[in-house]
Amino acid sequence: MTFPSDHSRDADQPGGRPEHSDQPSGRAEHAERPTTGPEGGASPGLLGTLSDAAWQVLLTAGLVAIVLGLLVLVWPTATLAVVGALFGVYLLISGIFQLVAAFGAHVPRSMRVLGFISGAVSVFLGLICFRGPAQSILLLALWIGFAWLLRGVMHTATAVQDEDIPARGWQIFLGLICALAGIVLIVSPFGSIAALTLVTGVWLIVLGIIEVIHGIQLRSRLGGHAPRKTHHGFRFRQQPHPQP
Repeated sequence: MTFPSDHSRDADQPGGRPEHSDQPSGRAEHAERPTTGPEGGASPGLLGTLSDAAWQVLLTAGLVAIVLGLLVLVWPTATLAVVGALFGVYLLISGIFQLVAAFGAHVPRSMRVLGFISGAVSVFLGLICFRGPAQSILLLALWIGFAWLLRGVMHTATAVQDEDIPARGWQIFLGLICALAGIVLIVSPFGSIAALTLVTGVWLIVLGIIEVIHGIQLRSRLGGHAPRKTHHGFRFRQQPHPQP
C-alpha cells in the first residue's frame, strides 16, 4: 500500500528517481570524474616527460659542441693527431672485419678475393697510421679527398644525365664544388686538412650556440619547469550512507 506522501517525496527527487537507489550518488560521481593531476590539471604523461627532456638534451649537446670547437681551435695540431689515431683504429678494425667476412660460407668466390684484398689494404693503412701523426694525417686527408672527388663526380654525372632532377643547376654546381674540394685535399693534404680543421672548429662552435639557443627557447615554452608526476595510488572516498 502506498501513501500520497511517498509519491510527493519521489517527485521531489531529480529525474523522478527514488531516494534509495541501487548505486549511491557519490560512487557514480567518482566513476565519472576524469583523472587529473595534483592541482586539477590533466596528467602530462609520457609526452610531457619527453618534451621536458628535449631541451636538456639540446642544451647539453650544444655545450659539448662548443667545448669541442674551442679545443679544435686552441690545439689544432693535437686535435689532428687524435683524429688521425682514431682514423687508424677505424681502418684497422674495418680491415679485420673484412678479412673475417671474406672467409664466410655465404660469400661468392669472386667477392671473397675482393674482400680479402680490401681488408688487407685497410689493415696495412691502419698500421701505417700508428707510425706517427704525419702519416695518419696524410692518409686521412687522402681518404677524405678521394671520397669527395668520387662523390662530386658521381653527383655531377647524375645531375647532367637526369634532366628532370629538381634544381638541376644547383646540383651540378654542388657536385663540381665537392669534386674540386677533393682535388685540393689530394694535391695539398697537410695544408688543406689544417684549414679543414679550423673550419670544423668554427662550425662546431656555431652549431653549439644554435643548439643552446634552441634548448633555452624550448625550456621557456614549456614553462621553465619539469612536468609534475601524478600520484598513482588508491584513494578512498567516504561514501554517503543511505538515509533510512
